[in-house]
Amino acid sequence: MSYQVLARKWRPRTFHELVGQAHVQRALVNALDQGRLHHAYLFTGTRGVGKTTLARILAKCLNCTANGRGDEGVTSVPCGECDSCRAIDEGRFVDLIEVDAASRTKVEDTRELLDNVQYAPTQGRYKVYLIDEVHMLSTSSFNALLKTLEEPPPHVKFLLATTDPHKLPPTVLSRCLQFTLKHMPPERVVEHLQHVLTAEGVAFEDSALWLLGKAAEGSMRDAMSLTDQAIAFGQGEVRHGDVAAMLGTLDHRHVLALVEALAEVDVARLLSEVAQLAEQGPDFAAVLDDITAILHRLAVAQMVPDAVDNSHGDRETVLALASRFTAEDVQLYYQIGIQGRGDMVHAPDLRSALEMTLLRMLAFRPQGVPKPPQTPLPLTPQPQEVSPQQAPAESAASAPAPTEAPPPSSEPPNQSEPPPWGDEVSTPPEPLLPEPAPEAASETVPESQVEPPTASEREAPPEPPPIVSSAPPEPAKPSQQGDSGRLNHDKWLAMFDSLGLGGLTRNLAANCQCESDDGKTLVLRLAPSQAAMQAEIHQTRIAKALSAQGIERQVAFHVEALDTSEETPQQREERQAQERHAHAIDTLSRDPHIQKLQQAFGAKLIESSIKPAHLSR
Repeated sequence: MSYQVLARKWRPRTFHELVGQAHVQRALVNALDQGRLHHAYLFTGTRGVGKTTLARILAKCLNCTANGRGDEGVTSVPCGECDSCRAIDEGRFVDLIEVDAASRTKVEDTRELLDNVQYAPTQGRYKVYLIDEVHMLSTSSFNALLKTLEEPPPHVKFLLATTDPHKLPPTVLSRCLQFTLKHMPPERVVEHLQHVLTAEGVAFEDSALWLLGKAAEGSMRDAMSLTDQAIAFGQGEVRHGDVAAMLGTLDHRHVLALVEALAEVDVARLLSEVAQLAEQGPDFAAVLDDITAILHRLAVAQMVPDAVDNSHGDRETVLALASRFTAEDVQLYYQIGIQGRGDMVHAPDLRSALEMTLLRMLAFRPQGVPKPPQTPLPLTPQPQEVSPQQAPAESAASAPAPTEAPPPSSEPPNQSEPPPWGDEVSTPPEPLLPEPAPEAASETVPESQVEPPTASEREAPPEPPPIVSSAPPEPAKPSQQGDSGRLNHDKWLAMFDSLGLGGLTRNLAANCQCESDDGKTLVLRLAPSQAAMQAEIHQTRIAKALSAQGIERQVAFHVEALDTSEETPQQREERQAQERHAHAIDTLSRDPHIQKLQQAFGAKLIESSIKPAHLSR
């Protein structure tokens, strides 16, 4: 007996064997069981999703003679053993007329087909016309078909199938019940291939099936054909290496290795992975496309972990990688990736373009919270902007200056000469610098006093020293308040707004509850739905915000279900917003002017448009 390909051998013969089209199966089964049959059905969808198969199953249900119910004999579960079922499966049923519209587009072919519609079926209960690729018919053919399609004889059923329903005239669409078959996801394809290969006794690797499921692009027939080819290529087995070589695709594990190198900020490993890829001669543009696709999945994993697809069988790996990136890094890397993809046409070679894009991602990677500017003002003299390590050398070098300074200061015509820059700028700009540290203040004041000892005492008012000396006590006030006790959830709620957190860090902290505080580590309880968003950078930012309030703590997240009796900062903010909104609605409802408008003109108060003034802060 000749070999039968898997696509034909495993073609579904009943509705219950159909894969991935539950919505169509349910509608047709209910219609058959209740006897509510339409005279024309239109099945649309991409290639290989089961349009023709579904039409043949429906033809068997209409003409099965063994499992009929009542006088009609129509059933949703054809037996597959009667003469009608076997004839339809073997393609020799007289009353199932299959027409390839792509080869019979002329109006004469359509008229010849419709000449036999009036005659009763020869062998079955219904005469079924299956017109495949019906969108290929000409306009004249559609016009000739309209009247018969609208009011066919009772013994005639039309089953139309097409991959492009947009080319069908609206007059045809309005006369049919349309069913759109879904695209096959890789998960469903892999699941079906596992069932088929297990029944066939063929050894396989799951990773190889994921490659086939991805290459099928939603078509189950393509997946079965590729599986046949993979079995022949692998000498009776389906292995990952053989399938990758057969398809000519890049091993997905290499792309994941590049993303892991980005997560570790390891430039040496990044270039090493690219060098290993170059030995295989891949399409570097496709490699960059795969990297940006993974970055997109990482962003989805950080926001909605349950929405991550398993198109490569690597869902758990993607979720683990998502926790090693911050949201800012993922968004920046993705933007650089798609811009680098467009710049590849201008690069000298694709490998260097890929390397430069990856290096650009790390070069522009955010370095945590930006520090306040430490650069001095433009008029600040050079001795003030040296580092503390160079201060002794500078003071030693400037030691002769005080010895030469007394002669000019002793002469009376001192106003003719412009005063040195140290007399004018050394003291006034210091209060303008952003929060000078105590050590820096103690170093700059002696230098300014050493350079002009006599002029500063005679002319400059004694105001700068109190300003400099008053800087250190300011951070000491919150430290005394923060060390007075350990944090509990009430204190966490009270001080949350004063922390000054922003972006994704604030969103994460706003969904936390204060679980415990031992004086060294603050443990924040995080809901499992937000677990993928946690990262070390957020812990560091929260710890810095607490330190600015004088509370020196390390921050740790504990993923656990939240206590329903306590509010998170986000829940408190939502509750307060609702209370303000309700108060605003009540205030406007009691306003006499609005009440007059309602009584005189029947005006209505649109509550959704009311925004309290307190909500804008």
